[in-house]
Amino acid sequence: MKRGAYVLDLELVPYREAWEVQRSLAAAVSQGAIPDTVLFLEHPPVVTLGRRTDAGELHVPNGADVDVVETDRGGKSTFHGPGQLVCYPILDLRRHGKDVKKYVRDLEEALIRTLAPLGIEATRMDGLTGVWLQRPPRKIASIGVHISRWITTHGYALNVDLDPAPFTEWITACGLEDAAFTTIARELERDVSVAEVRPLAHAALAEVFELELEPLPADDGHGLWPQTLHKQLAARA
Repeated sequence: MKRGAYVLDLELVPYREAWEVQRSLAAAVSQGAIPDTVLFLEHPPVVTLGRRTDAGELHVPNGADVDVVETDRGGKSTFHGPGQLVCYPILDLRRHGKDVKKYVRDLEEALIRTLAPLGIEATRMDGLTGVWLQRPPRKIASIGVHISRWITTHGYALNVDLDPAPFTEWITACGLEDAAFTTIARELERDVSVAEVRPLAHAALAEVFELELEPLPADDGHGLWPQTLHKQLAARA
């Protein structure tokens, strides 16, 4: 049986601002003020550093127009930019099995199902997190999560149509030397918009996590949401 959940679709949101929205939503989900909530958005160019990032992974050239942010998510370094669909599920894992490894595998499954309708056959690779295409192996989506008191933040980034060069030229992405990165547009050899992929991502995530998604309302009607969240959502409206 599917559970009700909210979805919030945003456009281009600076990384730190989106992180604050995540934290506000996580607090509301933890308190039971709102159900599971999922954010879909894009970021301006930013390199994010996970808790396992090594000092030698970062080699952003001087003058590059990119922000660098240390985060509390797992994993190593990665790159976000326009043309990449970022998904931040704010879920209470007490409703989803209380199994962190299963949660990451489920995110991978949601990505695989997002790509399937486009005719792209994605897969997992043993010992590596994220979603890949094979022969030759090339990464199309990255995953990094944070879980506190069974509430999830951060999530996945799916390369839709962007220059993958920063993954190899600016960082040692995900700590993988000589890894190849690709995009949906590159694989399909046509222009692909994030807007085209969003409904596929909605449907896949809802199916895997057994959620019935509806738009996040402007007000919960009970004054339970944090005031900071109200202000953030009002600014984005």
